[in-house]
Amino acid sequence: MNVELQVLGSSLRSIAEEMGAVLVRSAFSANIKERRDCSTALFDERGRMIAQAEHIPVHLGALPDAVAAVRAHDPAPDDVFILNDPYAGGTHLPDITLVSRTLVGFAATRAHHADVGAAEPGSLPAGSRRLEEEGVVIPPTRLDETTLDELTARMRNPDERRGDLRAQLAANRLASRRLEELCARRRRQLVVAAMDELHDYAERRVRAAIAALPDGRFEASDVLEAEDGDLELRAAATIAGDELEIDFVGTAPQYDGNLNCPLAVTRSACYFVVRCLTDPDVPASGGAFAPVTVCAPEGSLVNARLPAAVAAGNVETSSRIADVVFLALGEAIDVPAQGQGTMNNVTLGNDRFTYYETIGGGQGGCPDADGPSAVHVAMSNTLSTPTEALELAYPIRVERHALRLGSGGPGCHRGGDGVVRELRVLEPCRLSIVSERRRHAPQGRKGGAPGAPGRNLLNGEELPPKVTRDIQPGDVVRIETPGGGGYGSPGLPAS
Repeated sequence: MNVELQVLGSSLRSIAEEMGAVLVRSAFSANIKERRDCSTALFDERGRMIAQAEHIPVHLGALPDAVAAVRAHDPAPDDVFILNDPYAGGTHLPDITLVSRTLVGFAATRAHHADVGAAEPGSLPAGSRRLEEEGVVIPPTRLDETTLDELTARMRNPDERRGDLRAQLAANRLASRRLEELCARRRRQLVVAAMDELHDYAERRVRAAIAALPDGRFEASDVLEAEDGDLELRAAATIAGDELEIDFVGTAPQYDGNLNCPLAVTRSACYFVVRCLTDPDVPASGGAFAPVTVCAPEGSLVNARLPAAVAAGNVETSSRIADVVFLALGEAIDVPAQGQGTMNNVTLGNDRFTYYETIGGGQGGCPDADGPSAVHVAMSNTLSTPTEALELAYPIRVERHALRLGSGGPGCHRGGDGVVRELRVLEPCRLSIVSERRRHAPQGRKGGAPGAPGRNLLNGEELPPKVTRDIQPGDVVRIETPGGGGYGSPGLPAS
């Protein structure tokens, strides 16, 4: 990469990062302001992702579908579109996306909103069956003040929702200004040419990395923990030269629950794995995904169709897709043991407040190191909400937040430990938990032991992996997140 292209590439990435900083610092809700559950990216005129901030993997791999959905409406230069429809460019309903035109393409922001008007506070119910039960569905729509007011009026805490959406809008507007300034300094034609070359450069590097892997077809399977039993996911990864195809034939049909996900989310999880295992330092752009083809049977758990509910698919099924693709490619290249494989989603709320968080856990042991403890892994990349911020903003007290010592699986390289998080509620509200790896522990690798499965408890009573119920002042919710699997037999060299 020549010096001029490096300078322009860094300029574009810095604009994406500044968009993220504006969004986080302007947001109202703790979920965006503190946990940073949001993502930003820049696209060219053809809708190809050129630069992204290092935010949420499940958001970023799916954003091109949102831009494609907006491009189909032929947006004018001053238009901003809003959407969250999982079957028209979204992921799940709480993730609201804003897409706007820029001088050289498009800018996109996506943020997880603490409520989008579902029957259950927080809009992440454990038991939804149809999409409309999960909140306000927004197809690609031109955003103006009237639309903003109409949408937020259908959601809990409309002032907070409006503030978060205005923060997204500010980030999109910043992108337009910064790109105009860059074009004025460097000439628009040169910036457009640099965007093309950055996309092609990322593609060349990933193709070279795939070509270095052994050709062949590699298969794996895993399960999701549904209320009435396990649902199977199957993946087959075929490496042929400098191309990779990932096929989900054999995966369970879409489910009468909310563990389904649209194909955009499935692609996003696959792209995350490919980036981890091929060339993780390649500049983040859509070119890195060009050598990868993802196939999934229509109407399956990983390519659902209306009216399937998808609230948990974006958070939990995406995590399991990443796990099973890692497992398949582990036949061709060495990979870590399984990590916690869940986001441990906890939602608390009533008509006055809504609070949502994900909780970190243990990552799997690696070929050359122990797995990290208490981290948000795989498809999540958020922070923990600081205790001070949580207790200041919500009627919730953090009773305990600590390592779950010993939960990582033994091995030559141990799995990381999970987390113990206890929350005491101070007023009546609804609790929803959407979690995985409660019945099936994260597995070790090459002789390493499994990590401890997670546990959900209310006042000491064990709860199922997915649950929604009323709770009262003084009730204590305790989440014990899974530990990572160990790598290699204990006491033996990892190799």
